[in-house]
Amino acid sequence: MSAWTLDDYQSLRRPRRKIAGISAVLLPYRRDGQIDEAGFRAHLRRTLEAGLGVAVNMDTGYVDLLTSGEKRRVLAWTTETVAGTGSGNTFVAGALPAAAIEASAKAYCSECEAIAKAGGIPIIFPSAYTAGLDGAALVAFFGEIASTTDRFLAFELGAMFNPHGRMFSELVLRGIMEIPQCVGLKHSSLDRATELDRIELRNRVRPEFRIYSGNDLAADMIEYGSDYLLGLSTFAPALFAARDKAWASGNSAYFDLRDFVQYLGWIAFRDPVPAYKHSAAMFLKLAGHLECDDPHPRATRREEWDRALLADAAGRITKLLAPNTGS
Repeated sequence: MSAWTLDDYQSLRRPRRKIAGISAVLLPYRRDGQIDEAGFRAHLRRTLEAGLGVAVNMDTGYVDLLTSGEKRRVLAWTTETVAGTGSGNTFVAGALPAAAIEASAKAYCSECEAIAKAGGIPIIFPSAYTAGLDGAALVAFFGEIASTTDRFLAFELGAMFNPHGRMFSELVLRGIMEIPQCVGLKHSSLDRATELDRIELRNRVRPEFRIYSGNDLAADMIEYGSDYLLGLSTFAPALFAARDKAWASGNSAYFDLRDFVQYLGWIAFRDPVPAYKHSAAMFLKLAGHLECDDPHPRATRREEWDRALLADAAGRITKLLAPNTGS
């Protein structure tokens, strides 16, 4: 890891840059433990209408807990919903063989083919299989993925999110940046300096390559050249859209909006980090967007008193957004 100074941070700062924001959309559940299709479709539309891109079958969508059939249904709903908005957007979707299928390069390629057929861009989720590959083998694996689809994203994920996650070596980072079909990297270390290392390498090796921040605890990473693909944005897509617009226009409202993103991140992504999905469901129910705030039946849950914290955050954000939305 590089020792970044304040001057180094300042040298990378890029005011008025247009941000490419993608929201990892929560997959909501009903009291009976079944997926809330109507709630999912409505939240997907609301996210797109706010101006963000969308990602499904991510960690926020319980990708590691879904069956192959459930993932295919989510893909189909997403294809239909995105097309119905008339936005012309594509979407990102997690590529991870289901637990019942042994992970292999062939299984991953099959997942990527299904996502591409549905109109999405695959993002390659880590697994025990990928965790067992050394650097050279991992680059070769991504090369196999490139033979399956014309666009995909790599995913560098910290162990606090997934036991199979790991940070990539420079050999792997350079290797994926040199694969034309790999158009970006979602980076989730929750560490600013590590993310800045990726930005600096990208700037030298392949400037058009996207670094999508997965740091839900550092709302300022977009200032230094990161775009984002976050679970946090599923709480309040309009808040993120307003922040991004303020940054691009040079509006000083950016600072208040950024601070509220940070505030929400610290509440939602405290230990145990995976419980943020339950926090998201609570928040969306409090905001009137979901009928039920249960997470996936096998997911980590938050304490009951979380609702008071989240209700306060929802109220503050509503007041903050009012002058930005004209409501």
